[in-house]
Amino acid sequence: MAKRKRLTPLETGPQTGLDTGEPAAGLETKSMFSAPPRRAAPIADVAAGAAASAALEELSERWEAARREGKLVLEIPLEQIEMTHLVRDRIAEDPEEAQALRDSLRARGQQTPIEVVALPGRAAYGLLSGWRRCRALAALREETGEPRFATVQALLRRPEDGHAAYLAMIEENEIRANLSHYERARIVVKAAERGVFASEKSALATLFASVPRARRSKINSFIGIVKSLDRALRFPEALSERAGLELAQQLRDRPGLAQEITQALKAAPPADAATEREILTRCMSAAAALEPVSEIPSQTPEVEPKTASETLAQWPGLTLRRRGSRLELDGPGADEELGADLAAWLAARFER
Repeated sequence: MAKRKRLTPLETGPQTGLDTGEPAAGLETKSMFSAPPRRAAPIADVAAGAAASAALEELSERWEAARREGKLVLEIPLEQIEMTHLVRDRIAEDPEEAQALRDSLRARGQQTPIEVVALPGRAAYGLLSGWRRCRALAALREETGEPRFATVQALLRRPEDGHAAYLAMIEENEIRANLSHYERARIVVKAAERGVFASEKSALATLFASVPRARRSKINSFIGIVKSLDRALRFPEALSERAGLELAQQLRDRPGLAQEITQALKAAPPADAATEREILTRCMSAAAALEPVSEIPSQTPEVEPKTASETLAQWPGLTLRRRGSRLELDGPGADEELGADLAAWLAARFER
């Protein structure tokens, strides 16, 4: 096989007559075999720019939609939160619970956003839920001066009407912090007074639609206390269920009792809930003592002949019977709580 001859570049120098500064003309160099840089076609550039612009626009739209729909947590200065946007259902807060909340915020920061609604034409937000968290953050800001307590994390809501705004507040408190029956009844009265609902009955049915019927009946009984004594009582949220139901019944039976209680509380303003409860008890006892006592007949009343009982219904630990014109509940389930629930249900039934 013939050997291939290796080609070498021409020598340069005076003897060859070639310029030593430049390669000889016509000689192939390495750069001659390198591919020139390729440039994308103009249509590809236009398509890529359009795709990037569309993606950015879609991202912006999704971001704005998330903000509008309350899926995006906003950081809002506390001074832009209008705490009195709604009539609050909570009258007071427990000092121990308030301190525990402040300690948690100080150690771990805010874990759950509040809910707000944008106020039209103003750089402010109306508070829907999160009253206690806002109060705790404001207290920490005043105490420490730290910037992290000057803002609050919030979800932006868009309630379609006043009903939804009040529902948002009440549902949050029903889940997170137990309200007293008085506080529940008060928000029913105030919402109706503001015209958010056509009547107290409508407000009660709408705002507390998710609670058991027996509890709604008790709230309804406390409405009478709110309407009669809201401005007189200083610690109404401390009223127990039993004391409140008894007071509501006496206010219905004795129209002048509300005025007597108001005067007694004004004459000796109570310093705490226990003192106020004593004044209420004293007024109710005095009113009961003034009730006219019917004269007891001298003759022995006729004994109603015994009749056979008829069992109407049975439940575990409870039996309902009818004996003539009487209804009897018998069994370990007939306790004080059942009696209070039954009394509240009957009161609501006969008020219709």
